[in-house]
Amino acid sequence: MIRKVQISDAPAIKALCRDALGYDADLDLVRQQIEKLCQDPKHHSFVYLDPSTQALLGYVEVEVYDCFYSPTGLNVLGLAVLEDAQGQGIGKQLMTFLEAWARDHAYPFIRLNSALHREDAHAFYQKLGYDGQKLQKRFIKELSVND
Repeated sequence: MIRKVQISDAPAIKALCRDALGYDADLDLVRQQIEKLCQDPKHHSFVYLDPSTQALLGYVEVEVYDCFYSPTGLNVLGLAVLEDAQGQGIGKQLMTFLEAWARDHAYPFIRLNSALHREDAHAFYQKLGYDGQKLQKRFIKELSVND
């Protein structure tokens, strides 16, 4: 079953972010972000629940992609499936669900970035019909902000 993310999903999302994506975020931060982002009309997250146990096995998180040079579409921020559940079609179901949701909401494309070393992920996306268009580097500058 696929449904929208809920605050009660925070522990499972935290574990997925750590184990599948390498982001070890604080549980309180994950809860706060879910609560905040569920209120944002440009942010959408869906989870996959095991049909028999209702355990959260995967999620996909997207934002509306708006810029000067492109029509409005969706940008995948994260797709993760528990390692033990990989290879069962869960990622494909999440992406197929997302594509149908995008069509229903008149978004003409879905884009995503995948790190160069994640070759298995690249093969997965290509198998789903996604075209790897260019190689990029991501530059980040950490800023100190007043609390």
